[in-house]
Amino acid sequence: MPHGSAALSFEGRRRLVRRCQHRPIAHVAAEAAVSRQCLSKWYARWRRHGDAGLHDRTSRPEHSPTATPKAVIEQIIELRKRKWSARRIHLELAQEGTDVAVCTISRILVRHGLNRLRHLDVDGEPLRAPGKIIARYPGHMTHLDVKKVGRIPDGGGWRAHGKHSPQAKASDRARKKGQRIGYTYLHSAVDGFSRLAYTEAHDDEKAATAIGFMFRARVFFTAHGITRFTRIVTDNGACYRAHDFTRAVHSFAAKHQRTKPFTPKHNGKVERYQQTLARELLYAAVFESEQHRRDRLRVWQVHYNYHRPHTAAGDQPPASRLPARVTNLMRSNS
Repeated sequence: MPHGSAALSFEGRRRLVRRCQHRPIAHVAAEAAVSRQCLSKWYARWRRHGDAGLHDRTSRPEHSPTATPKAVIEQIIELRKRKWSARRIHLELAQEGTDVAVCTISRILVRHGLNRLRHLDVDGEPLRAPGKIIARYPGHMTHLDVKKVGRIPDGGGWRAHGKHSPQAKASDRARKKGQRIGYTYLHSAVDGFSRLAYTEAHDDEKAATAIGFMFRARVFFTAHGITRFTRIVTDNGACYRAHDFTRAVHSFAAKHQRTKPFTPKHNGKVERYQQTLARELLYAAVFESEQHRRDRLRVWQVHYNYHRPHTAAGDQPPASRLPARVTNLMRSNS
């Protein structure tokens, strides 16, 4: 949806159709850089419906002759409540002379929340309702994760010199010989309540590295006033499945919670933070070396926690939701 003051949004269209009352449509369309047919359509809608006709309309067709009839949809839902599979429902309808594809039946079941049998009770009604994972206070849920990114060679990689540059070709030749430059592992921790984040770059993702990072992250959060840690949330990576990591968590937190396999949304706060990190830092600038990127990471982390507005914090920086601050850097507009 365009914003309210866009050139060809509702307000722009209203101005154009008013000009068409006294001037040829083709002339007004040429001045506004739109086609005559487009402006004629808006003008006809305005004459028929007034200003209400200039709003954006849905692209959904008024009539769908091939849509599944409502009675068939109700029959599919009724058969599903008997714990029938989509294939069995398809065969049952085919015997009655109604040909509905299995994929169509599956989409109907997803639309009505009946796609997973284990989520239905004995009467066929959904057992689960969609909800949000909400932290009630600072330290209630601390989310940990690791992001693996390629190392930057000294002098810069292909993003600095181009894919067909001599540096990029040399890197390709080395890779074919088995001389890989390796990866950097970004260990991140995010407080679920304030979205305060802490990230370190390491050379591996072993359990010992994850444990050391977690305790340093705890010191960072404690300096911001987060002294009570209830739940540490991680995925099922090898470093987080280690017994030593679980014992380390229980030394200061009440629970170590691992997310359900193949369900990254359960650890979504740190996953979303990593997307922001990649978009605004990792791939937003040209770095001359791996150390250059790591130095910029420390600067960007201060920007993220103290200056960058966050929608979950009411368009305020994450540190604004915590009682303590550990930096006095001023905002830079350069």
